[in-house]
Amino acid sequence: MRHFDFLADAECDRLFLRAPQEFGVDAAPDLLGTAMGAALYCPATRPQLAQDVRRCASAGVVSVVICLEDAVADDDVPAAQDNAVRQLRELAAGDDALPMVFVRVRAVDQIASLVADLGDDARALTGFVVPKFTEDNASAYLDAVVQAGERIGRRLLVMPVLESAQLGHLESRVDALLGVRRLIDKYRELVPAIRVGATDLSAAWALRRARDLTVWDVRVVADVLSAVVNVFGRVGDAAPDYVVAGPVWEYYPATERLFKPQLRESPFAAHDDRALRAELIAADLDGLIREVVLDRANGLIGKTVIHPTHVAAVHALSVVTAEEDADARDVLATDGCGGAAASSFGNKMNESKPHTAWARRTMLRAHAFGVARDGVSFVDLLGAGLHG
Repeated sequence: MRHFDFLADAECDRLFLRAPQEFGVDAAPDLLGTAMGAALYCPATRPQLAQDVRRCASAGVVSVVICLEDAVADDDVPAAQDNAVRQLRELAAGDDALPMVFVRVRAVDQIASLVADLGDDARALTGFVVPKFTEDNASAYLDAVVQAGERIGRRLLVMPVLESAQLGHLESRVDALLGVRRLIDKYRELVPAIRVGATDLSAAWALRRARDLTVWDVRVVADVLSAVVNVFGRVGDAAPDYVVAGPVWEYYPATERLFKPQLRESPFAAHDDRALRAELIAADLDGLIREVVLDRANGLIGKTVIHPTHVAAVHALSVVTAEEDADARDVLATDGCGGAAASSFGNKMNESKPHTAWARRTMLRAHAFGVARDGVSFVDLLGAGLHG
């Protein structure tokens, strides 16, 4: 797999100082978690799911989650599981490149039954997403994934979704997070990313964020996200750090707006692409773009999305800028020996020791998403992703 692989060579060379690199499902979990980008959720009930996955893959999607949980009505679960098996078999039968394909289960026994039903066709399966993950059910789910991987003779990945009321409630949050962390640490090589269920968390307070707001504007939910990053995203101690993915953006085009669009006009005017700005606003992607920027500022990487149009925005904003790349390389060149120096862009101070962890994560993102040429902005990358 390789991000922006749908671009012609000449277009790729125009946009990238260093192109995105290839990666596979056997890569290290931190690279996989970073490279996952926009994880596209699809209900397992879709009758043409395999065709949809192939079409999305050709347009730049690298991670898909087939959902058997909240996206499926309780009475439809058996039929949805049967359909998921059929669609995964169809994917396995083809010879085209596939994205990472996960199944979001709703019960631990579904892991073993799906792998058993797939047999040799389990090669189309990358792993599982586990919803409502808590200290009470973590061991059962994680052990089931290990056993399923042993059955097919290769590693299967698992992405826990932290969304329980225990995390939402202030009095139980710390113990719940630390308990889950202790268990997940034992399975680090299987966990590319920690996901956070903002929709379920919002339900703990009977809330739902509006399309004109980001999840960071909903303070009680933002506090939970910050706590998850604090526990799983920290660096510098003996325990590993994890990729924490941004929560779902659940809106797509349709309704009348209350507030002004959240995209400034000047970047689009500078790149002579006001039409693209209008297109993004019409598709309600301006709110998503703002939320992805705030996700990154608060330590989250990637995003859960529910519509293919969301993918280009998340991936364009994941590309490392020429300025970020230069700063990260300057920091890493000091080998953590201390000191400070002006950025080669002449607009900030780079400090060796405090910026080293940031620089390493930036280089991981550069491997997955590439480095844009100086003067190439997210406007250019968005246009290429939407129209490539």
